[in-house]
Amino acid sequence: MTETPFRIHIPQSDLDDLARRLADTRWPDPFEDPAWELGIPVTEVQDLVEYWRLGFDWRAQEERINGFPQFTTTIDGANVHFLHLKSPEPDAVPLLLTHGWPGSIVEFLDLIGPLADPRSYGGDPAVAFHVVVPSVPGFAFSGPTPDRGWGPARTARAWAELMTRLGYERFGTHGGDWGALISRELGLQFPDRIIGAHVTMVPSAVARDEADLDGLSGDELAKGQRSLEKSRAFQQTGIGYAMIQSTKPQTLAYGLTDSPAGQLAWIAEKFRAFSNTDHDLIDRDDLLANVSIYWFTRTAASSARIYADQDVQWGAALPSSTVPTAVAVFPDDIGLPLRKLAERTDRIVRWTEFPSGGHFPALEESDLLIGDLRAFFSAKNQG
Repeated sequence: MTETPFRIHIPQSDLDDLARRLADTRWPDPFEDPAWELGIPVTEVQDLVEYWRLGFDWRAQEERINGFPQFTTTIDGANVHFLHLKSPEPDAVPLLLTHGWPGSIVEFLDLIGPLADPRSYGGDPAVAFHVVVPSVPGFAFSGPTPDRGWGPARTARAWAELMTRLGYERFGTHGGDWGALISRELGLQFPDRIIGAHVTMVPSAVARDEADLDGLSGDELAKGQRSLEKSRAFQQTGIGYAMIQSTKPQTLAYGLTDSPAGQLAWIAEKFRAFSNTDHDLIDRDDLLANVSIYWFTRTAASSARIYADQDVQWGAALPSSTVPTAVAVFPDDIGLPLRKLAERTDRIVRWTEFPSGGHFPALEESDLLIGDLRAFFSAKNQG
């Protein structure tokens, strides 16, 4: 495999430029919107900008990420950046972790060590993983893609090639957001290679009308009604960002690429809206590490293009997957999947509903997610 060792080091001139731009931010009028109905309030962004400029330590985040082996390679004409930590355990399972938007590899940093070396983290060494965490083409240190068409299907083919180059014929997958769709695509295109797909999002399994609730009763009916409520609310007030990014991502990108406060506001609002709006489970250093990566790599446009290049519309009918699939349901996510609907197209072998967490469980409830991954990929579940 042609892979190049990689280390992150943002030039000091870029850090100085960021600090200057943050200090010179031109603010909109401070309209009072405590319920965030019109977007993230000015006071929230001002507080984050001040911390980003004066309190946040990017070099510490660089050191944190650089603590893992990193590489770049070229697949299908695109640069692919990835982390790859091999387990010391001889029977470890190869596991591919894929992020979505507006996420990055930062989501999975707290998972890599415990998954790869459970013995050092109080876990069962019999359930260990060789962990591969790539940056989706067009995102972060993979950099902008050179052409169109990098939706889930093409990305899945690139991931299969990456795992082949790393020597992993069969492997497990995990993802949320776009990472969930890419994980499912891997199962559709390469069913003999996928041990199992673990996802936290199933768009086609979210209730969209009353007919989706037929046959449900008791607790399942209550879950279905909640799923329908969240689905309708998202369609009415939450989907605007996706419409923009799927139609005119280039126009949007000028503001996000030129203004760090704009890039921060665009992402921070989604971290709040996609998770629990009553209390924040996401550390702001993790949030700002994520935003900083988008800013320094200038990937606002190319990361948004995945919406324009998606292969299947959200919620559309999907081809059936035969791959063993686990769904981890976190109650504060933007959509609540129903097992009845998921089973129409997927081979569901594990379904876990957690008491807390949202769209970014690796950042919000990392221990719960690690435990579910270990349980799903253990020999007893995959045998």
